[in-house]
Amino acid sequence: MKVIAINGSPRKAWNTATLLTHALSGAAAQGAETELIHLYDLPYTGCKSCFACKRKGGDRAVRCAVQDGLTQPLARAVEADAILIGAPIYIGAVTGMMQSFLERLIFPFIAYDAAHSTLFPRRIRTAGIYTFGADEARVKQFGFDQPINVHERVLARVFGSFESLLVTDTYQFDDYAKYEASGMDVAHKTQRRQEVFPVDCRQAFELGGRLCRPVG
Repeated sequence: MKVIAINGSPRKAWNTATLLTHALSGAAAQGAETELIHLYDLPYTGCKSCFACKRKGGDRAVRCAVQDGLTQPLARAVEADAILIGAPIYIGAVTGMMQSFLERLIFPFIAYDAAHSTLFPRRIRTAGIYTFGADEARVKQFGFDQPINVHERVLARVFGSFESLLVTDTYQFDDYAKYEASGMDVAHKTQRRQEVFPVDCRQAFELGGRLCRPVG
């Protein structure tokens, strides 16, 4: 059993990466082999709309034809038994690095037949962990959670399943005094970091364990 996690945050040791690490620990506790890939370490682009993965009569192996720093990580991801993505939400969307990764991961498996069927040969579990600086009320008010709804529909259709963990009102800075953040209640943020974030980490651990179950 192999579970691979994709960190779409520019930070390797903050909210998103920490939650992914806990999720992988949960998978490892179930006996899974795990791997964490940091997208910001890799030189790559999003989909180039070359349509090589859709061309008739050519090499239509189900893979992205673009060769760059994402080629090998994509190969390892599609060979895994479960895929976990993680990203902060910036201005109502996942980071550009995560969006480019998802374009390259998903598009080759979407057939342009009448049913828009999946070309992925297996059913595996996929999941997403999303972090927000905004609290839950503002996330709902501004629709910051809408990208997750799209991921749920598309990833479940292509790979067979998807579940998400949304972590709101995260602690954004190591020292709020260094930044203009007068609109934030730092005491509340600090308390939440101490009391709620450990619960979020435990939920991530449990999510990682569920990724090791067969798809029903």
